[in-house]
Amino acid sequence: MPKRKKPEIELYSYGIYSSWDRKSRDLPKLKKITTEIPVIPDVEFGYILKIKGGKGEVLEFVIDHPPFPDKDGQTAPPFTGEVVINSNDWEFFLGDTVWEPYEDKAGRWELITQLRGKEIARKEFRLFLP
Repeated sequence: MPKRKKPEIELYSYGIYSSWDRKSRDLPKLKKITTEIPVIPDVEFGYILKIKGGKGEVLEFVIDHPPFPDKDGQTAPPFTGEVVINSNDWEFFLGDTVWEPYEDKAGRWELITQLRGKEIARKEFRLFLP
């Protein structure tokens, strides 16, 4: 059986983005390249990956964040998930926004993406209270 060709992956952009409608096919637009993110209402931050030749592959991701309580009052675990690459010329946004109470969202956030069990992207953001 022939070995599958490794997809080409580029960390295309990172920083602060326009608001993102998760139901839309359109990715958010880059507003500012930075890893320093002010904790203000509706700030959207993260990164965009461009992936060529990966159709059918599964990306796994983790968003590690400062400790804050979940809806049950327990410390919220890192956010995790996976997404199937649905074309051979594909873009993927991994990011988040902040919500009230804002104070516990300040700190170090780390976004990690893996493909075939190997890390393909990692970016650390520092969220601060203005």
